[in-house]
Amino acid sequence: MGRIAAAFENARNENRATLVIYLCAGDPDLDATVELAVAAAESGADVIELGVPFSDPTADGPAIQRAAERSLRGGTTLAKVLDTVRSIRRRTEVPILLFGYYNPILVYGEQKLVDDAADSGADGFLVVNLPPEESAGLREPAIARGLDFVPLVAPTSDPRRIKQAGEMATSFIYYVSMTGVTGSAASDLASAAQRASALQRELGRPLAIGFGVKTKADVATVSPQVEGVVVGSAVVQAIEAAPSTEAAVTAVRALVSDLAGGLSRR
Repeated sequence: MGRIAAAFENARNENRATLVIYLCAGDPDLDATVELAVAAAESGADVIELGVPFSDPTADGPAIQRAAERSLRGGTTLAKVLDTVRSIRRRTEVPILLFGYYNPILVYGEQKLVDDAADSGADGFLVVNLPPEESAGLREPAIARGLDFVPLVAPTSDPRRIKQAGEMATSFIYYVSMTGVTGSAASDLASAAQRASALQRELGRPLAIGFGVKTKADVATVSPQVEGVVVGSAVVQAIEAAPSTEAAVTAVRALVSDLAGGLSRR
């Protein structure tokens, strides 16, 4: 069992949902990313979703777009993100899911990335703009190296795509709570969580719900329905507002601890 699946199982044994926290690698810089990831893990994050910055992040809202721009201006590359994973791994066993877009992967090379990611201590991939029918070149080598492949489904996904996601997932499925971009206000998180719960039962796979989940109250609303909860933009905004790395680490510790307190017992 990989680290991601083990994290979900551990949360299940504790009768709670798994808390997945998004960080943009390189924001405010790569050394800070290591400290932020460790702080998040120590404060209640079960999984770190480590964003690989890209110049055209079409699924991301303003906060994460700004974080990606800051990171790219600072010289972050996919190779440097993997170096950062190595540094995080020396300090914590928290699962690390590489989150991003296919374009940098294509340039880097799928097999090379899989090998380098596995060697770095990463645990899997979530690629926003890689259609399932085009994913074999990344997914199959990843599985061969013991890495997870996390597909996405959305309210607009048709039954065929949903079934396909259930067949392809190796640990969990990411459920996008709404149409729109990250950081948007969710119109009805409770209904979205109910829909995710129904899909979870239908597919027999854990689902983690993201997009629009920002506060402890939001976490408390959705966590009784699903096996995982993803919070991203709120964390990125806390980092952006901090005047120093030390302040950002303190802010992330406080926020993640607060969010973890919203994980409802089942």
